[in-house]
Amino acid sequence: MECQEEKPIIYTMENKPIVTCAGDQGLFTSLYTSLAQQLPREPMEWRRTYGRAPKMIHLEANFVQFKEELLPKEGNKALLTFPFLHIYWTDCCDTEMYKTSVKEEMMRWQSSLRTHGSADWVIIVVETNDTKKKNKTNILPRSSIVDKIRSDFCNKQNDRCVVLSDPLKDSSRSQESWNALLLKLRTLLLMSFTKNLGRFEDDMRTLREKRTQPGWSFCEYFMVQEELAFVFEMLQQFEDALVQYDELDALFTQYVLNFGAGDTANWLGSFCAPVRSWSGLLLRRPIDMEKREGIQRGEASLLDLRSYLFSRQCTLLIFLQRPWEVTQRALELLHNCVQELRLLEVSVLEGALDCWVFLSCLEVLHRIEGCCDQAQLAANCSHTVGLWAYATDKLKSLGEHCGLVSEKGPTSEDLNRTVDLLAGLGDERPETIHSLQSPYKKLKEALSSVEAFERHYLELSHAAMEMYRAIGRMRSARLVGKSLAEFYMRKGDPERAETLLQEALKSYVSEGWSLPVTHTRKQIAECQKLLGRTEDYLQTSALLAGDVNLTTEERKHFCQEILTFAAKSGEPSHKVTLSMSVFAQLTRLQFHPATASVHSGANLRVELTLRCLMPMSVRIEQVAAIIHFDVDHGGTHGRSKGAQRQTSPGTVEFNQDKSSACPPSSSFTGPSLELDEIHDRSPSDNSLNSAGVVCKNTHLLLRRHDSNSPPNTSNCVSPPAVAMKEGAQMLKVQDVTLEPGINSIIFTAPSEQPGTYTLRQLCATVGQVQFVLPHMYPSVQYEVYSQEPQLTVEPLAEPLLAGLPQIVKFTLLTGHYTVKKGVALQLSNTDTMPILPSTSCTARISNPAAELVGESVLSIQSSEKVTSISLPPTPPYHTLEFQLEVLCIIPSGSDRPANERLTNGEVRHRPRSYSHPDTPMTAIDQRMSIDCPWSIYSTLLALTFYIPFKTKHSLLSAGNRKYMQVCVQNVSDVTFMLAEVKLTEKQHASLELQSLNTKTQQLLCSKHSVFCLWEVRWKDDLPSCLQCVFSANFSPLNQEISAFKPFHYQFQLERVTTLYSVRAEILPPAGEQHCRSGFLCGLEVCITRLSEPTEGEMAEETDTDGLKTTKLMYEVADSSSNWAVCGKSSGMVSMPMRANATHKVQIEVMPLFAGHLPFPKIKVLKYLPHTAAVAIQPDPDSCVENDSLSLLDKTLDDQADTASIRSRGSVHSVGSGDQQQRGVAMPRLEPFSPGQVFNNSHARQVLVLPATDDHIMEVNAT
Repeated sequence: MECQEEKPIIYTMENKPIVTCAGDQGLFTSLYTSLAQQLPREPMEWRRTYGRAPKMIHLEANFVQFKEELLPKEGNKALLTFPFLHIYWTDCCDTEMYKTSVKEEMMRWQSSLRTHGSADWVIIVVETNDTKKKNKTNILPRSSIVDKIRSDFCNKQNDRCVVLSDPLKDSSRSQESWNALLLKLRTLLLMSFTKNLGRFEDDMRTLREKRTQPGWSFCEYFMVQEELAFVFEMLQQFEDALVQYDELDALFTQYVLNFGAGDTANWLGSFCAPVRSWSGLLLRRPIDMEKREGIQRGEASLLDLRSYLFSRQCTLLIFLQRPWEVTQRALELLHNCVQELRLLEVSVLEGALDCWVFLSCLEVLHRIEGCCDQAQLAANCSHTVGLWAYATDKLKSLGEHCGLVSEKGPTSEDLNRTVDLLAGLGDERPETIHSLQSPYKKLKEALSSVEAFERHYLELSHAAMEMYRAIGRMRSARLVGKSLAEFYMRKGDPERAETLLQEALKSYVSEGWSLPVTHTRKQIAECQKLLGRTEDYLQTSALLAGDVNLTTEERKHFCQEILTFAAKSGEPSHKVTLSMSVFAQLTRLQFHPATASVHSGANLRVELTLRCLMPMSVRIEQVAAIIHFDVDHGGTHGRSKGAQRQTSPGTVEFNQDKSSACPPSSSFTGPSLELDEIHDRSPSDNSLNSAGVVCKNTHLLLRRHDSNSPPNTSNCVSPPAVAMKEGAQMLKVQDVTLEPGINSIIFTAPSEQPGTYTLRQLCATVGQVQFVLPHMYPSVQYEVYSQEPQLTVEPLAEPLLAGLPQIVKFTLLTGHYTVKKGVALQLSNTDTMPILPSTSCTARISNPAAELVGESVLSIQSSEKVTSISLPPTPPYHTLEFQLEVLCIIPSGSDRPANERLTNGEVRHRPRSYSHPDTPMTAIDQRMSIDCPWSIYSTLLALTFYIPFKTKHSLLSAGNRKYMQVCVQNVSDVTFMLAEVKLTEKQHASLELQSLNTKTQQLLCSKHSVFCLWEVRWKDDLPSCLQCVFSANFSPLNQEISAFKPFHYQFQLERVTTLYSVRAEILPPAGEQHCRSGFLCGLEVCITRLSEPTEGEMAEETDTDGLKTTKLMYEVADSSSNWAVCGKSSGMVSMPMRANATHKVQIEVMPLFAGHLPFPKIKVLKYLPHTAAVAIQPDPDSCVENDSLSLLDKTLDDQADTASIRSRGSVHSVGSGDQQQRGVAMPRLEPFSPGQVFNNSHARQVLVLPATDDHIMEVNAT
């Protein structure tokens, strides 16, 4: 290796850490190639301080001959010239040579290192076989020389002496020796890097913390931190190097922002000097030494510092393969530099910044093109398009500044400005002097002539627009297009300009930018006027005349343009049709009357409320509303109930957007679906035959939409073409003056022919201009009807109560029919709902507006079958109302008479009561027939009455004594008073019913009950069947005595005689006075026959004495689980059929609890043997098997699954279920009727003591 001479450090990317080599230079030269190749081959883990993540790095070194001048002087902080490691090479194996020369040379070498504070060194002893052969007599073992070196120089650092054996041979021993040496060198280099970089970073951090002190210089600190970035770059740690430049960038930016806020720094004064050069960024050099030296001397301008700093960041980002981040940072840099120059108030020649930005944009783009292929550039144009657009904008600014955009060309002043700007560019850089498309040449050529400028500007504009379109950023593309349109306007080409302006306008309108919309429309109007497009120009002028973003003078100017054209004379067929929405807005429509539904021939007025958008008064020759008429074929039968307006009755509000730009969705949202229901009713009884749904705005929904022009309001881009429908009916008003703001116009609507009239279009004519509203939305319509008379009968108040006089309201809608004098209604009379006579029944007549017209007393005449009501004279389309009082008789359950017939000959069926699901009251439907003079059919009407009472009866027994109880429950919401409560028996006169009710009148509140009791007394024998009638008078509370109405309730009682008496006694265990829980007790059941056999009572057997007997079944059951029945709980007994016959049964029971326990329940049923007549549906629970019987208290509905074996005493079926259903004769059980069995022990209780507790409880007290 040749000895290197002293040269100034050149900062290039080939810099490597310096390692000095002392000792035998020839020996090192022979090993240099192998050492330089193998050292970076293996990576090493570099563990850094402050908890930073370790990294794997490949170490390279720049080996130079040791010179004392290379050692760092005190205060020198240059890391690139710092020797990180010092090596001494020797292959000495002779003791004498070591003592005489080598040792002394090593001592001088170490003395120099200690003098300069360098502690990173290593001694390498090379051992070869050749040196052994040459000095066989004087050589010592190699270990002796190494030991001497270690003892002389490495007392405490034995690892600083390394032996390299046979380095030039290809052997395993040589390779192991090389590996150990390389590992030691890498380790020592990393240790040196860590130590020296840590010390450098501490010094740099200390220097940064002094930035608030006077005299601190950012440029000096910049050079220090950049030195650290150079070292990281030298170690190929580009990310860490980039961090250093980013920190410098952020620090400088913060100082500039603080300066703008009033916090100044002295060193910023050098950056506030006027800008003399604006040559743009230089990215083709790794390091721009010229600008770096300017920063080092403190003479750099703001643009120089920013340019150099970005060039270094750009170089590192490209090394990191992040070229697209370069474009992002470049765009931010260019915008920030412009702002920083304003904050620092730096003096810059007008147009100089535009030159600098333009050159910088193209320089960045060329640098990116140099490191990426065309496919990558096309795929990532979203990253570069911002620079293309920025360069286009700056080139346009330069053209305007230098007079290259105007139609007349540049003036002498413009040429002088161009010369001054080109002078600030300086000479072209050597790196681009041979490039034909360099930014310098492009700018110089663009500013040289009008044609060259136009060529370059159009090239950049179209490139930027295409890139924006390719990535889907249509808004940005149209923004560039708008700028291009302004260029065309200045060049006198309005046709191209209008196309681009229309595209930009679409963007502004869809996104709701009101001010850009106004500005763009003004430009479009200017283009249309120059091109002679009269209709388009008038449409745009109307939009601008109603635009509130313009001044009043500008709006009046555009309005006057329309009026001037309208005042011109011309053919009527060549009128210009414009959209109404740009001239005036329909805000409200109101019908008078408000129902928007009138009968044929009636007066209907339509009031339109228009908001005029013009800034001045406009005289309208004619305002017309076009009407679509639909013939209502069903209108003669009755009015449709479905045509109900969604807004307030008779009023339609039209929502209009008041802003000057459409919301994003309003331009493309069509009308919503408007549905209406239609009914088809029967002409006889007005019943519903069918129902359907119809769409009312199919003309809006099914029409073709233009994809280029959405449904129009005043805010849209270009309103679509509008046309008037010919031959349609119209509402017209002549000579109307519209003032700015709200105006009201009143039309008189046609109403001769019945049907539906829909307002479709609105047209205002001003001379040769027509303003047309093509569609009214929401749909507006009114109805003209020819109505048949309709009679309705409904309760005056709900619900109608049976048994009390109730008022029913009759309403007659006359329709087209005229009620003349003598016209009468014929109502059919019924016994169950008579019409009560009234002396003063008044009829009220009202007009369609519900205003009272007159009153008249009705003449009512009643016969046996018909009630005739004479109606007062009533005009058509009026309402006649009167009230009648009816009474619905409460059915008493008596025999029903023969059916009656209605007035139309139809058989009247007797009303039946039924339960209503919505009320606890029982409902009765009453039907009546009404004959009307205007119809050949009878009208059938039904009224529902509700019975306010629910009545039930019961038979009570006390031995042989009988009582009848009647419960009257008030299920209505009315409080009644009951009076004259009676109970009679219709068949037996000897039977006496003694009333036990003390009150003559009783209050019966809502949802409450009243109980009435009678004792039955008889002389000879008690009849087996009783026919009873309960009667009472009732009326609502606080009514007069005359208001009381009768109420009857009939019922029948059968088998009322008491046949048997059951008495039970519970006996305590022997020797005990009372029963105890858990001990068996005796239950004695005594069944006694109380009467002789009655007529119809059959005996099953006859004993030997000729006495008739019958079989009874008994069962002892305790549903409350107080008793446990031990042994047989049920059985069958044979009872003689004579009075006072008695049978006793003994059963063992066990009380389960202590206290006063009720007696177990005892059931007695009739046992019918299989010879008895089989019932239609036998009870499967009454079957008998062997002697084990059970009396199950279940209804027939619950007895389907009881034919299986249960527990003790369960029922066993004799035959299968199929046999029973086929009616096979089987034994069965039949319960007694209420009152036939009297239980004397019912509700009795017995005292049960608790069992004696013999347990011992131990209690320990402490």
